[in-house]
Amino acid sequence: MIAAGQTLREARVALSGAFRAAGLDEPEADARALIRHVAGSDSALHGMASDRCLTDEEAGRLSALAARRLGREPVARLTGMRAFYGIDLALNRACLVPRPDTETVVEAALALLPDGLPTRILDLGTGPGTILLAILAERPAATGTGVDLSAEALEAARANAAALGLGARADFRQGNWLKGLAGPFGMIVSNPPYIPAAICEGLDPEVRDHDPRLALDGGTDGLDAYRAILAGVPALLAPGGHLVLELGIGQAAPVALIARDHGLRLAALRSDLAGIPRALVLVAT
Repeated sequence: MIAAGQTLREARVALSGAFRAAGLDEPEADARALIRHVAGSDSALHGMASDRCLTDEEAGRLSALAARRLGREPVARLTGMRAFYGIDLALNRACLVPRPDTETVVEAALALLPDGLPTRILDLGTGPGTILLAILAERPAATGTGVDLSAEALEAARANAAALGLGARADFRQGNWLKGLAGPFGMIVSNPPYIPAAICEGLDPEVRDHDPRLALDGGTDGLDAYRAILAGVPALLAPGGHLVLELGIGQAAPVALIARDHGLRLAALRSDLAGIPRALVLVAT
């Protein structure tokens, strides 16, 4: 697909055309991301630098990555990195690729955390440390714990914390939601699995075939993880503390009802950029 001697500009045009013909959603962005990954610099895509010719090794790598992308492997899996709320997160196969929707949870959490307040935060289902590390990067006085069932995902979380200079303020432990934890926490956050099991097989190949099912499947009605989390939160949440949960489409009302049964009330509901209610903020009554 890509030959040695082609310029970076020519390679970008060829890749974006192939991706567009294959029906990929963001052909130009995908082409740029892969070339940037192989060329090693953003500057290679601009001005005279884009006239540089690919080496044999670069052309081979780019062709291999392009073939995998045409096979519907996500760009974040190909590069091993994903930008999220101003930080770069390294990923492994056990990590859910962070979505822009989840930035709504970070925004809701930050709105409740004054800068300089030494808050202790708990991130349930932390994956590569997505929500916790984004919050800690913005709130230098805060500390936090990330919990995940996957030991492999926690390896990525610890590496990300170290790379971001947040290792001294973040610890990570393997566990099943709230079991074995000791509070109090001033804030608890989570992006739990919330997709109904029957829907998982119909997801886009990028998600269905490459994201860990553990991070997607929320049980028959998509609410299993919410039930587990909400049952244990009141015992760990500090007085006046908040729980911020990411929601799937149409889940605000049923999750709020479960929360009410456990002594939590709705404090706020934030929508994502598409106008979908995405972050549910709860407080103990």
